[in-house]
Amino acid sequence: MALPLLLLTTGTLAGALGRLLLARLRRGATVPPGWCELATGLLWAILAAANLPPRWLPLMLTFTWFAVLLITTDLKHNRLPNALTIPAYPAVAALLAIACLTTGGPGPEPLLRATAGALILRCLYATVHTLKPAALGGGDVKLAGPLGAILAAVSWLTLTVALTLAALITLTLHAISPTRWQEGTPHAPGLLASTWLLTFLPVTHL
Repeated sequence: MALPLLLLTTGTLAGALGRLLLARLRRGATVPPGWCELATGLLWAILAAANLPPRWLPLMLTFTWFAVLLITTDLKHNRLPNALTIPAYPAVAALLAIACLTTGGPGPEPLLRATAGALILRCLYATVHTLKPAALGGGDVKLAGPLGAILAAVSWLTLTVALTLAALITLTLHAISPTRWQEGTPHAPGLLASTWLLTFLPVTHL
């Protein structure tokens, strides 16, 4: 019980720091107090209580922090800051390497899938963005790389299911408030949420 409580506290602090970071970006993104703090704290506590393998936990904690900041920004401002999407590439690469190559890890095979998954999903999203920019923004294309890597590292099935679930979530957002999104319904919240869920489930994590 000590670890979930610790991560609840540190996650809340990490969320607060993330919200302050968003406000200080060149194109500042203001998020109401409590959104990032509550979401990050609760999700970090859930990760701790789930008893994930120690090699997988650092990736999930870091990904959760990125995901909360990106989801709240996209929902509030309908854009994804480069200051978060670009650093996600080296962060995910390093943490996936730790998860796969440390003692007891699955070895290099998931890393090869991760590389291919990052390229495939980014190319797929870039194609959609080129053909129909209103459907997917440039930020979604940049985000596709690290998320494709995480999903494919788990399995190709996980990548396929996540894309389907992300589309359903996006359609649900649009159905709930069709007039709310003047520049297109944000897709990143659905993709991030589905990625988190499918990489959190005990039956799929490495």
